Parts: sequence; structure tokens; C-alpha cells
Amino acid sequence: MFIAILTYKKALSEVDKYLQAHRDYLAEHYAAGDLITSGPRVPRVGGVIMIKAADLESAKTILSQDPFNINGIADYQIVEFTPTLFCESGLKQLLNP
Repeated sequence: MFIAILTYKKALSEVDKYLQAHRDYLAEHYAAGDLITSGPRVPRVGGVIMIKAADLESAKTILSQDPFNINGIADYQIVEFTPTLFCESGLKQLLNP
């Protein structure tokens, strides 16, 4: 499991030009089962993407397709972790309190 922490390196006006393409990319990878959750950081200085991938190279391949990455909009810090505990009711309840 991987968490990608995105940090914008361009102004929000530039980020917004690629936002729809970024969301389309996310939707494609949610449909493929690659992503678990994602969203903007607060304050809006970047974002976070939780990725289900077999290894670091697979996670990097997924992130290489992000329009934010392709167009130099964000830097990516990738953190690998092994989930050992989880909420029985799942993320859906956490996201919709």
C-alpha cells in the first residue's frame, strides 16, 4: 500500500487548468481498482492519493500518468506502508460521518 503526498509547485491558477484532467485520471484508476481514496490537502497546497499497488515501481507507474505529474504541476512523495489494522466499517463511514 502506498500514500502519495502531492505538493504543488505552481500557482493554483495553473493547478486549476489541469484539475479536470487530473480528476479524469483519478476516475480511470479508481475504475481499475488502483486507488483507495484521494483528496486535496488543507490548506490547498497539494493532495493525497492512497494507492493499492504490488510494489513501488507499480505505484510510480500509476503516478507517472497523472496530468499533474506530466505537466510539472506537483512534486510527489511516496510512502509505502503495510496496513495491519483497519476500521471494520470501512472508509465509507469515515468519509460520510
